[in-house]
Amino acid sequence: MSTATRTEEVPGTGTTIRLPAGDGGWREVELAEPRAWTPHPQPHTARVAFAAAHVIVDPRGENVPGAPAVVDWDATLAFRRHLFAHGLGVAEAMDTAQRNMGLDWAAAAELITRSAAQAKEHGARIASGAGTDHLTVAPHQLTATEVGASALEQVTTAYLEQVAHVEGAGSQVIVMASRHLAAAARGFDDYRRVYETILTQVAEPVVLHWLGEAFDPQLAGYWGSRDVAEATENFLSLVRAHADKVDGVKVSLLSAEHERGLRAALPEGVRLYTGDDFNYPELIEGDGEHHSDALLGAFAAIAPAASAAFSALEAGDVEAYRAEMAPTLPLSRAIFEAPTFHYKTGVAFVSWLSGLQDGFTMVGGMQSARSPLHLARVFELANTARLLPDPDLAAARMQLVLDTAGLRP
Repeated sequence: MSTATRTEEVPGTGTTIRLPAGDGGWREVELAEPRAWTPHPQPHTARVAFAAAHVIVDPRGENVPGAPAVVDWDATLAFRRHLFAHGLGVAEAMDTAQRNMGLDWAAAAELITRSAAQAKEHGARIASGAGTDHLTVAPHQLTATEVGASALEQVTTAYLEQVAHVEGAGSQVIVMASRHLAAAARGFDDYRRVYETILTQVAEPVVLHWLGEAFDPQLAGYWGSRDVAEATENFLSLVRAHADKVDGVKVSLLSAEHERGLRAALPEGVRLYTGDDFNYPELIEGDGEHHSDALLGAFAAIAPAASAAFSALEAGDVEAYRAEMAPTLPLSRAIFEAPTFHYKTGVAFVSWLSGLQDGFTMVGGMQSARSPLHLARVFELANTARLLPDPDLAAARMQLVLDTAGLRP
């Protein structure tokens, strides 16, 4: 199934910006007219849809590699209100928020507490990540110094501590993939032991997150095998045994074929939340028998367009749904291109271009993780999708990046 593309031309403002091309040349890009997106303050009903949101840092903080995160709470929570205003729930403190890439547990815990309170105030959905990243021992050290039951007990205890915090904040739990468990487990029996302990103790059904190694190389071989088919069967056996405690599974393997097969094999009532930022329009639309719900970092960058697409789906207009989604897909694929785990830079960049934050600075200095040429492509595709509410502001900010990099025609 392919997603239809728009045939009409994007209306322009008449103002242009020169962007660098990969061949050493330059290309002239006309700024698109901003679109008046329709707000949707109530959660969408056609699909359950979460946007995995990033954090906005305090520019006065020492947000350098290895330093504790210093968050601009006002701007970060305002960004979540932006998502709520378009009918999207928030997947909080996930990899988009730089968990395991700079956002320490102290900041993540406060983020979950603040965000859950705000979601309650706005009647919005929220689900938050519980992991093991507050353990003081690094994953490779756990493997070297701890073996067998002792290591798994540490991992289990860490998970349960974070689960308790998420539940206490009033948020649904997303059980994140754990680097510590990936390092300590000797096979699927170890994964099953840890996850079964969690699932028997949670208060409400959770989302299980399978994050592929494209997003985090330290998670290679998760569920006890590097063979995806074997890992999938292991994963399914766990879900089937505890279906009453699993609201859904969030799978980020970037394979539409794998996702379609997995969702068809899930027990009745267990959702598949797509994490495929390369193929989400067709997976969310479905194949006539099954469809995916959504938990996507891409939605943080394309929230107004995703909302318009869901509104079309709720009205039964599949062609309009496809037309709304189509311009967002090239943008998402650019943001998530290899190395995929640096996609957070693109999400923060689009937020800055859109005027949703004052500066382009990230936890751990990750604003430097993508090149100016990559950012120029992201700018152009966001412009084509009409996702820049103030094109002149966006162009001025793009020009700042080019000037700082020494890129001049």
